[in-house]
Amino acid sequence: MDFANFGVVSFTKQAKVAPFVDYLDQGKVMATECKQCGKKYFPPRADCPYCLSSEMEWVEIKSKGKLLTFTTVNYGPSGFEDVAPYSLGIVEFPEGVRVLAKIRKKVDVGDIKIGMELRVVPVVLSEDRFAYGLEP
Repeated sequence: MDFANFGVVSFTKQAKVAPFVDYLDQGKVMATECKQCGKKYFPPRADCPYCLSSEMEWVEIKSKGKLLTFTTVNYGPSGFEDVAPYSLGIVEFPEGVRVLAKIRKKVDVGDIKIGMELRVVPVVLSEDRFAYGLEP
């Protein structure tokens, strides 16, 4: 699969981290970790901007993290007009990464609180399009 299958609006078909979409299809949300310096990245990167190494490995984000901040979007940008309003959050995970993602509609906006535990999960948008989101 290629990167054209990622998200609501894709601007590129190919990317060095295209396996990210394959992992979403397998039910996994992955980050990358530099084998040289140990820095972890989400969204995944193919090259480490810290030490300039291209020796990266995939690591799964499995645990729950803590919500650091959130906002509610009332007027969505291109591709998201029909899903507004929706909430976006930044969650810090024990794996050493922070994830910015939509908070799934399973969580009522009135129940969203700083510090709440959320996990990042793959989201199937259609039979061949994938994304990820946050849920309890």
